[in-house]
Amino acid sequence: MVLAVLADALQVVVFPLFIEGALSPAEDALDFGVGVMMIYLLGWHWEFLPSFLAKLVPGVDLVPFWTIAVANVYRKSKRIAVTTEEDREEHPALKDPQHS
Repeated sequence: MVLAVLADALQVVVFPLFIEGALSPAEDALDFGVGVMMIYLLGWHWEFLPSFLAKLVPGVDLVPFWTIAVANVYRKSKRIAVTTEEDREEHPALKDPQHS
């Protein structure tokens, strides 16, 4: 999450370098690097693709899409963890043998 917030903050603070959207080499390098790091740290998620594409549009790149994408991935992972735990409680045979 920190990486996403830093990338979005950098794009807002260093606004003149990133105003051009897809025509800015600094924008492209930053977004490509952030995208690669997000996939490395969190795995592939579809939320990253719209974030990357939106950053190519001038002006739209000021919206904190990386932060939104990471928050959405985190929310989905928590929901999956809760669902998995509820399934284990419903099916005692599937409980982890180490915790019995």
